[in-house]
Amino acid sequence: MVRRSKASSVGEIAEALRAHGFEVTEALDGLRVNKYGCAAVLYPHAGTTMDTAGTVLAYRERPGAWIAGEIARLLDRGYQKFLQVNRYELPATAEQLRSIHQFTEELTLVTGGISLYNESLGTTSDVYQYDRVKGREVSAGAATRPWELTESH
Repeated sequence: MVRRSKASSVGEIAEALRAHGFEVTEALDGLRVNKYGCAAVLYPHAGTTMDTAGTVLAYRERPGAWIAGEIARLLDRGYQKFLQVNRYELPATAEQLRSIHQFTEELTLVTGGISLYNESLGTTSDVYQYDRVKGREVSAGAATRPWELTESH
């Protein structure tokens, strides 16, 4: 069982992550953390927003499956979840979703972040694109009403 970290510096958190079995490597402006076939990129940040809750790290790239050397984004299309990388999109398996969920929970605890209720229930997606509402966000303008007079009549 992972215990909540009280580390106060990036170096201490990196050591705590290594002690809990995470693979920690230097990445652009931060740390890339891998475990269970998942990864995330963290960067130094001191804040009190809901995401960071006063911790010294924040996400540069949210946790996702590690596919072909990239962190995949999780898309929810309503009927199925997909993992998307730059070149392609794959259907997410139950095992991948469990791994992402477990990775995110452990990473949050070790870095000292807040574990939210909806995130503890299961995997949350980066993007929600339901097939029946896709494309509705663009308004084509108000429809003409037959009872209103127009200039052509």
